[in-house]
Amino acid sequence: MKKRHYLTMLLILMLTGLSNAQAQNPECMTNLSIYAEHVKVKNYDAAYEPWKMVYESCPDINKANFSYGERILKHKVESSSGADKDGYVQDLIALYDNSIKYFPSNYSKADVAIDKALLMYDEKMASDEEIYNMLDKGFKEDPANFDNPKALYLYFSSLVDLHGAGKKDLQDVFDTYDNVTGKLDEENQKLTDVVTKLLPKDSLGTITSKEKQQLKAATVNSESFGKVASSVDSKLGALADCDNLIPLYEKNFEEKKGDVKWVKSAVGRMYAKECTDDPMFKKLFEAQLALDPSADAYVYGGALKQKNGDMQGAIADYNKAVELETDSYKKSNILYKIASGVRRSSKSQARNYALKAIDANPANGRAYLLIANLYAGSANDCGSTPFEKRAIYWKAAEMARKAGRVDPALSGTASQTAASYDAKAPSKEMIFSSGKAGQSITFSCWVGGSVKVPSL
Repeated sequence: MKKRHYLTMLLILMLTGLSNAQAQNPECMTNLSIYAEHVKVKNYDAAYEPWKMVYESCPDINKANFSYGERILKHKVESSSGADKDGYVQDLIALYDNSIKYFPSNYSKADVAIDKALLMYDEKMASDEEIYNMLDKGFKEDPANFDNPKALYLYFSSLVDLHGAGKKDLQDVFDTYDNVTGKLDEENQKLTDVVTKLLPKDSLGTITSKEKQQLKAATVNSESFGKVASSVDSKLGALADCDNLIPLYEKNFEEKKGDVKWVKSAVGRMYAKECTDDPMFKKLFEAQLALDPSADAYVYGGALKQKNGDMQGAIADYNKAVELETDSYKKSNILYKIASGVRRSSKSQARNYALKAIDANPANGRAYLLIANLYAGSANDCGSTPFEKRAIYWKAAEMARKAGRVDPALSGTASQTAASYDAKAPSKEMIFSSGKAGQSITFSCWVGGSVKVPSL
């Protein structure tokens, strides 16, 4: 009974407070209702004046002042010019700043930094340095919420341009590259988790309409992150070639050799860029092994042994790396690295490691692409006739398409790869002449299995 009385009194106090707030300016609630209705039907010009009145007089009365206000001001920016446009842009910048002031639980530091930077970039109102500083501050202060693909690319791109102008060190570029690609991977992993969960339901026809929408959204967003990741790699370009990496790491080694993060980043980048023949790679690897004898260190140790012809020792190190890693995603990436490392010495061994990578993470599209490439590279070794040899490309194309399905971020690369393999497979004329339409062809080489010849 006491509890019910307490709740009743609390409700009365809340309503009284609201009534007092409204009584101070009764126009706010009326105009809030008016501009909200205009916004719903996209009549932003009619919404502007009532919104402005509420925003200036009662900024904290409702979050719509900021969510709807952004739409109204963006319309004004797009539909005006000259001094009027500049004024609306400044109003929008101020709105972003005020959003976190009045509704801190709904807006984050990253949101504000991103919105302001993208607006100023689109309107050509800031230099590369201003854009970079704004985004750098937002990323470092609030990395968890810094997940806008366009902003992540702009953050890195503006830094590379500043390096090109002699205003930023190459090490800054590499550090930011690691942060940005790490964030892109992190966000895409969340999306591929959704895809992995829902794809089987979609194939079986047991997916609900809500899940169908979730699958579509995850697929589209993953594709966006994939495009940005490719653009980031392209922007980095030749800056990460061995000719740039080796002198940089030689210069900084003595100062940085105790910094485990720097050492791991350096040895990982040299491995990725196949700079493993240089003595600096071994030096960095040994430093990492001393600081952090982790799974990755054994991958690099295996690579060194493999280069020296010690394949047995290399495999032992690779297996040790897999054994040490407990995180399934990281284990999958390690298995993929190993598969890539042994592909030249043994295609079948490379496939085995790639399949283990897929077992650890079913969304590892790169592993599917690697298997597709291994199959395509075996065309001359599989089959006794030209038709049978070229049939392997159907199997390769099938694996490439799987890569795009499980990891939509790779869909562009996967579809291009599959198309190139399909073009090398037997033509319709060859299928007709062979008389094998609709039949299965079995591969007796290391690839094994079979593929069905398309029906005409």
